[in-house]
Amino acid sequence: MTHSTDGHDAGTSAEASNTSPSAAAQSDPPRWFRNTLLFLGGQTASLLGSMLVQYAIFWYLTITYQSGVYMMLAALFGFLPQAIISIFGGVWADRHNRKFLIIGADAAIAVTTLALALIMLTGYDAVWLIFLVLAVRSAGAGIQMPAVSALLPQIVPMRNLIRVNGINGSIQSAMALIAPAAAGAIYAWAAMEDASSGALIPIFFIDVVTAAIGIGLLLMIPVKAVRRAADTQTGYFADLVDGVKYVAHHAFVRWLLVLFAIVFLLTVAPTNLTPLMAVRSFDAGAQQNVINLAVLEISFSIGMVLGGILIATFFAKRSRIGLIIVSSLVFGALSIGMGLSPNIWVFFGFMFLIGLAVPFFSTPSMTLLQETVEPERQGRVFGFVGIVMALAMPLGMVVFGPLADQVPIEWLLVGAGILTFVVVGAAIWLPAGRRAVAAARAVAQAHEGDPEHAAEAVEAVMHQKGAPEA
Repeated sequence: MTHSTDGHDAGTSAEASNTSPSAAAQSDPPRWFRNTLLFLGGQTASLLGSMLVQYAIFWYLTITYQSGVYMMLAALFGFLPQAIISIFGGVWADRHNRKFLIIGADAAIAVTTLALALIMLTGYDAVWLIFLVLAVRSAGAGIQMPAVSALLPQIVPMRNLIRVNGINGSIQSAMALIAPAAAGAIYAWAAMEDASSGALIPIFFIDVVTAAIGIGLLLMIPVKAVRRAADTQTGYFADLVDGVKYVAHHAFVRWLLVLFAIVFLLTVAPTNLTPLMAVRSFDAGAQQNVINLAVLEISFSIGMVLGGILIATFFAKRSRIGLIIVSSLVFGALSIGMGLSPNIWVFFGFMFLIGLAVPFFSTPSMTLLQETVEPERQGRVFGFVGIVMALAMPLGMVVFGPLADQVPIEWLLVGAGILTFVVVGAAIWLPAGRRAVAAARAVAQAHEGDPEHAAEAVEAVMHQKGAPEA
């Protein structure tokens, strides 16, 4: 499922291609509802298996090693490959069929996971194998993330985009609600037979099956590439340079990427230590620790489900930038609250609230980018979003991971929350931040459903004469 140059589904008729850009952008892609259902269904199936593997691996590492350094290594192997591949993934998404990019990445991840499961069946379970699989899965995400993010606006009318993004977030959050409970049950059952890493094997096989289901559903959606590689006059490197220049000179996109980096560095990274805090600070024994880790993830997922529903319904028409700013500051307050939790139940409560806040940041952020970036460049822009997200998290863990073995995790969460207030506040109140807020408001007044007009409106505000310099 890829973007055509006018933002339409590949099935758009020849007559529609002769209409003006404004009219074409505002017409509905054909069979968009059916294609959206198939797309969301395929991504949901694939995501469920991926989440089962993710939870099981991190729980295994947490319970077996109880080390901040191992959590840091897991973050590095789990995110750095995505950052590297995303450099090229965005270019590929703008040149090739995005549907086949997603399918290819899913298939490669499934084959790697299957190979690991078969190796473990022989009794060989060195920890470097787990880190290798994390790296391969991360590299696949570097291909999938820009392709998936740039694809959705093609099959969904722009006026419904934030609602569909919210529904998509709720569906994924529902899978995140099911996955930890399922992963905990399967992992605990398998651990009764094999307390070592062999308990991961059944979950690996399930991931392979869900990937196959996701690929099958995605194959049912007919789409084409935005541009055919054979018809492209510029090379890969030229496209990559063009994407870098676009982001570097697009003041609003640049500011939003900086905000992404702040949130992932100061909120997501230290939050990844919460399973370790649950095991250390609220230790309840090996079996109960697995249950507590599952409840922790379920609390987060319930919050995300509710947050996605709220975004898709009551907050769909609210200011995108207002939601982003408020949720960014809320993350800081909740991080402090988690660090000050007196018992495991309060800890679960704050994890629920963090999950609730996530869609209020992620959904309007992605929607703003989809609304303000030209379709033919969205793959590269979302590639850079993936780079920022993939780099900020492990960089934060490089600091927070080793520190977690030296000082209480509670102190790290409180410190990160305070720093979030300071840095996000500065990002908002600096001249570039004030212009970005004004530009985001201008998007709401631009022609609905036309990213070309929205992009022009944003650029006009960000570079208007007399505005303070960035």
